[in-house]
Amino acid sequence: MTDGYGRKIEYLRMSVTDACNLKCIYCMPPDGMKECPCRQAMSADEFVEIARAAASLGMKKLRITGGEPLVRSDIVPLVRRLGEIPGIEDMSLTTNATLLAPIARELFEAGIHRINISLDTLDAGKYEKITRGGRLSDALDGIRAAFEAGMSPVKLNTVLIGGFNDDEIEALAALTLHCPVQLRFIELMPIGDTKGEFSAEAYLPDSTVLDRLPQLEPVPSEKHTVARLYRLPNAKGEIGLISPLSNHFCAECNRLRLTADGCLKPCLHSAEEIPVRGLHGQELNSAILTAVSHKPEKHVELSATERSEAKRSMYRIGG
Repeated sequence: MTDGYGRKIEYLRMSVTDACNLKCIYCMPPDGMKECPCRQAMSADEFVEIARAAASLGMKKLRITGGEPLVRSDIVPLVRRLGEIPGIEDMSLTTNATLLAPIARELFEAGIHRINISLDTLDAGKYEKITRGGRLSDALDGIRAAFEAGMSPVKLNTVLIGGFNDDEIEALAALTLHCPVQLRFIELMPIGDTKGEFSAEAYLPDSTVLDRLPQLEPVPSEKHTVARLYRLPNAKGEIGLISPLSNHFCAECNRLRLTADGCLKPCLHSAEEIPVRGLHGQELNSAILTAVSHKPEKHVELSATERSEAKRSMYRIGG
């Protein structure tokens, strides 16, 4: 499938639930979820049907997101079914890892060999604050379990927030010296019901990382990756910079997003959504092709004062 700007669309990010066991400040409003997401999330059969249709049209890469996907009691069998779909060549998972340790090996055996894990701080108190109650030790246990299960690469996603974790840039980057992780600093995005949570100073450009770590050396990146990659001298891992505000990567975007309640989003920061829940056969295929054809050339400008046009907070879209 090719969109109107010549981009080959072959990557589906699938949010399998809006529910999450954490309430990260940049992702969820202070009062949390306004209604029980389990009443809206699609069934495993519905996700599999949509993924199968997308694969038949050329989708090759699938990422399972949330909310927090591991809160689904059927996540392992769902992953297994998705991985068995003909045409899906690559399947991965995004998680906060706090529920990962007990099922990491099961997920690996079901088909999750690559994983992205949110890790915004190495300070237990700050972790509890940013997640509104989470425990850093649970996340670290999950990261260890991912390595022990054989997952590779393990990518750690750090949302860069001025006045919160910018004093940890060096410490977080140092994780790559002795561990083969990709530590990715992501610019804070002004999206959803979080407008009052951050001052303008919180929205740091990723150049802040380069300023703090002048010894970083650029390394080649794969096509369509959202991160510009660097390496500290003699490090086992890499450091990625993801810049939706200061240096957007729309020209390389090859994805659609499927929400837990069954809508395709051609662009993360657009208000447009194409409902696909309840569609079957050619009607479903046509809706997927419509979503591809509606991908904009680029998203709106984003800054501390210019917010995303998305109608949802991040927990209702998928990380």
